[in-house]
Amino acid sequence: MQEFNFKQYHLRSINAQSAEDRAAINQELKEFYASLTEEDKNAFNIQLQSFLAKEMGRLKSDYEAIKDGMA
Repeated sequence: MQEFNFKQYHLRSINAQSAEDRAAINQELKEFYASLTEEDKNAFNIQLQSFLAKEMGRLKSDYEAIKDGMA
C-alpha cells in the first residue's frame, strides 16, 4: 500500500503566502488524487482520515493547554 505524505501538503498550505498559493496547492492535491487508481484512492482516503483525526487531537490538546494556562 502506498503511503501518502499529508503533512507535506498541510505545512505548505499553512505557510502559503496568499489565498492563490493555497488554492494552487489544493488543486495540485486534487490532481494527484485524480491520478490514483481506485485502490490507491481508498488507501488515500483512509490515511487522510487518520491524519486529520491526529491533527484535530493535537490542536485540541494545544488549545486546552493554552486555555488552562490562561485560567
